[in-house]
Amino acid sequence: MQTETFTKKPKESATRRTIKNLRWWILGWALAAGIINYMDRSAISIAAPELIKEFGLTRTDIGLLGTVFSWTYAFAQLPAGWLVDKLGARRMYFLAIAGWSIATALMAVGSRMWQFITFRFLLGMAEAPNGPASAKLTADWFPRSERGQATAIWDSGSKWGPAIAPPILTAIMLAFGWQAIFLFLGVAGLVLALAFFMYYRAPEEHKRASAEELDYIESQRTTQLLSARKVSWLALFKHRQIWGMMAGFFCVIWIWNIFIVFLPLYLQEERGASIANSGWLAALPYLGAAILGITGGWVMTRYSKKAGRDPLLAKRHIMSIAAVVAGVLICLIPFVDSLPLAIAVMTVALGFVATMQAAAWAMPGDIVDNSQVASVGAIQNFGGYFGGAFAPLLTGVIADATGSYAPSFVIGGIIAAMAAVAYTVLVREPIRDTALAPSEGDGTKA
Repeated sequence: MQTETFTKKPKESATRRTIKNLRWWILGWALAAGIINYMDRSAISIAAPELIKEFGLTRTDIGLLGTVFSWTYAFAQLPAGWLVDKLGARRMYFLAIAGWSIATALMAVGSRMWQFITFRFLLGMAEAPNGPASAKLTADWFPRSERGQATAIWDSGSKWGPAIAPPILTAIMLAFGWQAIFLFLGVAGLVLALAFFMYYRAPEEHKRASAEELDYIESQRTTQLLSARKVSWLALFKHRQIWGMMAGFFCVIWIWNIFIVFLPLYLQEERGASIANSGWLAALPYLGAAILGITGGWVMTRYSKKAGRDPLLAKRHIMSIAAVVAGVLICLIPFVDSLPLAIAVMTVALGFVATMQAAAWAMPGDIVDNSQVASVGAIQNFGGYFGGAFAPLLTGVIADATGSYAPSFVIGGIIAAMAAVAYTVLVREPIRDTALAPSEGDGTKA
């Protein structure tokens, strides 16, 4: 068992200006990184119609590009989480954002499939530290009881990004060509990387952090679950909690990848939307998902703060409900005739998926010691994207073979609902210190 304490505190002075509740402002950096991150991922879906037209690519090719990214991203999670724990959020965020921005910009010079595959491979490698670094930032700046809400906010970047991307990137593509969207995103990311490195600091090193806020964060840290312990990185895989989180996140990412890679094409090919209109229509489900996901984080925080309510138990309950509701709604999408109603169903479904993602990313802090939060978050993300990488490729193959996306939505809905089983059955308690007798633990109930 390990508890963290601050070794340095900034001294208050009459001339030193502090910011009240600075931790919530710091969260804005993780949110901004998530927005740029997911705009980069979404760019391929915006450019897909032009890539198909100009280079003769198929839906299967577009799906393969999504799969290459996901597999690379999955395997890169394993060293990424370890590096974040070792080097800290500041350095890893800077290296990651700069790296994925360069990889995104390179797409503009591609003209052959092998080049696009190479650039998506580089993008997957560079984007891997984003989630673990955000989880590390949250663990550094927030007490356990607030992490559900904080995680929902930074994770909403994965919805704001795809919401902002279609209208903005579609307008850029129609005005300047598909290459311009990748160049625009590359420059924006490099600016963010530099700004983050200049201004972000850990709590005890930040000049704007007040003594009161540091005392609050520190006092909350010392009340963390006493049975959570630090184990070696490889030893984490001996615990069923880790495998449950990997399996559950696979269910979440499977359906998420289908939307990220194919939503604009689905709206154009099966719902009759034009390229220009599909940009705005594709934004709506993600916009709603961002709002509903933050609401889900608020519900988690309120639920976990109830007297006697363990934060891990609260997250599992919310996760299970969200998984079942999302699964049912996703299965219904292809059978809704009205386009406005279909968009509404997608929006609510993605809102519950967003709540699942927020709960999943907040769980590592309930499972292990703070010093391993990034590692466990990365391992969970590895499981999600390794398995979920098959979703875009299978969806493309099914669409080419049948001319329909309906089977992919039904399969995705069933898989999404199964997340409730994985998290409920396998992620029931922290990784405990085996040196403690059961009566000496924290008394957490499943």
